[in-house]
Amino acid sequence: MLFVENKGAPAKPVRLVVGLMMLQHMYNFSDERVVDGWVENPYWQFFCGEQQLQWEMPIDPSSLPRWRKRIGKDGMNKILSETIKTALKTGTVNTTSLQKAIVDTTVMEKNITFPTDSKTQYKAIKCLVKMAKFHQISLRQSYIHIGHKRLIKAGRYSHARQMKRAKKERSKIKTYLGRLYRDIERKIAESPLLQSIFQGIFEIVEKLLTQKKDSKNKIYSLHEPHVECISKGKAHKKYEFGCKVSLVITHKEGLALGAVALHGNPYDGHTLEECLKDSEYNSGKKINQAFVDKGYKGHGINDRMIFISGQKRGMTKWYKKQLKRRQAIEPQIGHMKSDGKMGRNYLKGKVGDQLNAILCGVGHNLRMIGRNLRSLAATAPT
Repeated sequence: MLFVENKGAPAKPVRLVVGLMMLQHMYNFSDERVVDGWVENPYWQFFCGEQQLQWEMPIDPSSLPRWRKRIGKDGMNKILSETIKTALKTGTVNTTSLQKAIVDTTVMEKNITFPTDSKTQYKAIKCLVKMAKFHQISLRQSYIHIGHKRLIKAGRYSHARQMKRAKKERSKIKTYLGRLYRDIERKIAESPLLQSIFQGIFEIVEKLLTQKKDSKNKIYSLHEPHVECISKGKAHKKYEFGCKVSLVITHKEGLALGAVALHGNPYDGHTLEECLKDSEYNSGKKINQAFVDKGYKGHGINDRMIFISGQKRGMTKWYKKQLKRRQAIEPQIGHMKSDGKMGRNYLKGKVGDQLNAILCGVGHNLRMIGRNLRSLAATAPT
């Protein structure tokens, strides 16, 4: 049970909030914009369960993050499961289509600036000074003003290709961070409470002070320390900063059956079984055939048919033709990124990655169902 009666303020209808989240990911709107659009659009109000035109905001936009957090991953999967059932009822997909799927991974970028060590170190300086000021810790020096000057100089020297001078300025910023870190550490040594408060930021700062260019598990963002650097071999974008997302869509229509956020940049083949089981849970049907690319070699699945791009052994003409359609997932991923919210994830933390990935699948399915209903209405006899 996510909600209880006789406790706190009366809860808003579940249909209202779930409908707002669906509309938000259908049209790639922010929390504020979807609530404002709901007031203006009577069709959206009817979709969310209203019977009469409303003129007031249904909820405060800040309620949506709390709802997402309370519903969690399992609740989002239930919403995705309902969109699959709706697709079956409206004839968008057939029941047999749920047994044949295409699987691929993409990178869901996080809402962070392009990371550089000096920029992240300067942000850590500002964060430590702010926390010290809040807890009334007197500092020997804050380094904010001179640190900012060093950061600007480093950028100018880099632009002029004076790399030795730029390196010297970046080294100064790192030195300032180390001094500030040790100064605060000395002054809270006798306070267990302050030590527990500063423990999280201290762990990040220690990594920032020790990490190098080729270090593993680097810190790329202060407010999203779990972000990973992923290279997918793209010519136009060598590195992407976020997390992997594994997508499972139907082979024929392209309906999203599952979307799983994968942290730690795992090998694609090791994630296939988990993603297929997640999709089967959402659809209620076992996936007998899956079509994947060469990144899934060594998947180790024996209880279903897995076809890998370039495979030639044991392939009839029919299966060769089916395998050629594996590439159909690429434009679907493009639509989730351009039309939905997978292009940039604004939800915080690893939980935010999981919720955003599933909601992108929900929005994708609703856009497909809407297109199918519009085509049916256009061809219906008058």
